[in-house]
Amino acid sequence: MSAPQELERKAMDHAAEAIHFDKEGERNLATTSYKKAVEILTRLVRLYPDYGLNRIYVQRVMTYQERIKLLRDYEFTNPHPQEERISPNSSSRNKKTGYASLVLREKPNVRWEDVIGLEQAKKAIKEAVVYPIQRPDLFPLGWPRGILLFGPPGCGKTLLAAAVATEMDAAFIPIDAASIMSKWLGESEQNVAQLFTFARETALRERPAIIFMDELDSLVGTHSHEVGGEVRVRNQFLKEMDGIIDKGKNIHVYVVGATNKPWSLDWPFIRRFQKRILVQIPNYEARLGMFKLYTVHFSLAPDVNLQELAKLSEGGSGSDIRDFCQSVRLKVIGELFEAGQANLKLAQPRPISMYDFKETLKERKPSVSPEMLESYTKWFEAFKAL
Repeated sequence: MSAPQELERKAMDHAAEAIHFDKEGERNLATTSYKKAVEILTRLVRLYPDYGLNRIYVQRVMTYQERIKLLRDYEFTNPHPQEERISPNSSSRNKKTGYASLVLREKPNVRWEDVIGLEQAKKAIKEAVVYPIQRPDLFPLGWPRGILLFGPPGCGKTLLAAAVATEMDAAFIPIDAASIMSKWLGESEQNVAQLFTFARETALRERPAIIFMDELDSLVGTHSHEVGGEVRVRNQFLKEMDGIIDKGKNIHVYVVGATNKPWSLDWPFIRRFQKRILVQIPNYEARLGMFKLYTVHFSLAPDVNLQELAKLSEGGSGSDIRDFCQSVRLKVIGELFEAGQANLKLAQPRPISMYDFKETLKERKPSVSPEMLESYTKWFEAFKAL
């Protein structure tokens, strides 16, 4: 057993012990064990900063620390506690309440027209999600419930998922690996089961449900080291995915996964995502549309040529273009403040010129390299499913 694995094992032992004491109402003992788990996990992250599961362990440290604080606060406000201990039934009720809180009450407010470009991806998602919801009778063989969006960061994967939820008035449940692994301590695989149960109940009772899993690779990717409940969580996830893929059920629960590292996904999960869609960097037309969108509220000088800017920004992602426009705007706003005019009534920044755009462009490079794009293309050719 390697040194990181040994630290993981010790931390999980203390965490399991803490959870046991916590459920039994032994708060002092639980606090002590939580502290030991925090200490070891913190040491693990510091000693091995590149370790694959560090993100989850940092989240666990935060969760354990929050629990320690709650236990201390309870002891302070209840010096002679006559409390009821945690029961399985109360735990189940709390989970359902917790997952209900994950549903975004406010619609994402992203419509198809807000997603510039990505026509192939939008078409594939409409075929998989929108059409079956509108006319399920036309799909005797069922329809895809698992949709994988992969591609470079900042190209619109989350935006696509939000647009589907908005257009179909679906319950949008955004989660990530950290929330699954530590939202309720020590019961990660049960969290997965409860999550899908909640989504199914929502779909049967109210409206379609979309479970959006960002950074999917951190939960169902291949890892050289797995400890604690990670293996059980992955197996439970496979089981739940098989449950919603059942062709005999006309249930509208969808799992939309997004990842920047599709090659890190474990083989069984790739098959469960029946639609595998590459979300590419924007082409010329998409970049031009983005420049028009992001500068619509700017005061532009007559010499600004958005068509030329769309050509000059080749290779940039959607977020690169947005950040670029933001930087240009910040530059002229900064001039207003430096000139001492920001407090003057009705003072406005000067119009942005083509020179401003080009000078800012010199200071910014695309966040996606040609080598990265080639890797996505190769994976797409091997596993595409549109």
